[in-house]
Amino acid sequence: MVLRRQDVGHRVVVRRIVGVRNERPLYSDALGELVEITETDLTIATSKGPLRVPLDEIHRAKRVPPTRRPNAADVVALELAANEAWPAPVQDHLGGWLLRAADGWTGRGNSALPIGDPDRPLEAAIDAVERWYLTRGAQPLINTPLPLAAPVGAALDARGWTARPLTLVQTAPLRSILDAAPSRARVELTRTPSEAWLAIASGRKGGLPEAARHILTAVRQVRFAHVYGEDGTLLGTGRGTVTGAGHWLGLALIEVVPEARRGGLAQEVIGALARWAAESGTSRAFLQVEERNAAAVALYSKLGFTTHHSYLTREGPTPA
Repeated sequence: MVLRRQDVGHRVVVRRIVGVRNERPLYSDALGELVEITETDLTIATSKGPLRVPLDEIHRAKRVPPTRRPNAADVVALELAANEAWPAPVQDHLGGWLLRAADGWTGRGNSALPIGDPDRPLEAAIDAVERWYLTRGAQPLINTPLPLAAPVGAALDARGWTARPLTLVQTAPLRSILDAAPSRARVELTRTPSEAWLAIASGRKGGLPEAARHILTAVRQVRFAHVYGEDGTLLGTGRGTVTGAGHWLGLALIEVVPEARRGGLAQEVIGALARWAAESGTSRAFLQVEERNAAAVALYSKLGFTTHHSYLTREGPTPA
């Protein structure tokens, strides 16, 4: 078997031994999204429902391509909706490319987004991105949605730009989230984050400069989820936005404090935000998660999320 935890959230095919006939093994193939893999078995979300397969019954397993790749227009539309949901306070245009700065808070808020035509040759466009960031004393970063921005990635490879871990952009119908997530009254949704909410976000993201507060709150349709314990301690948080002309619920900063994990709080937070977005007429949700975060990918898969596309944050020369 060649599947690993990094394959969680991806489409896979598993050939398993289901019996023996005439002293020869009988095989059956299962195709679907890999939901979970443990030391003893794996679980696949197939078209007929979840299937758990013990590892000692697997003859062969591998990742396979998705059923179809999204077209360029779909990727651009989702990336623009994501940009609306995470609005850097400084945004300039290089033709169709976006240049974003947010005092260094998060890669998404401080990177160029190369979608569309930059109105100049590719190498000249990359030069312009480098100048824009270096004059601000910041390291140039470019988020390359794949496969849409593969030519940009190839040009950055030739320049020696490095890459951060792969990020998956995942989507799900709100209906699948609502069907899977528990509905409980203890999730409180507010238009502004509490100080305790901000403290949890600060701990996760390494501080909250003023630009961070802008990113978090400068969206017209936004809600902040709070789940409190019996003693009033904040145990779980999340943020939801509706962008993309009302088509997309964006989920971010889903967090549960360590002592309250594995109790279903994250699913409750996501479910509450999905119900809020559904009341606005939204039908789909998206989120961004690092591919290597197997636990989070497995959770989102159980709620119906699959990978729409991925991106790499590319790192250029550091300021002198």
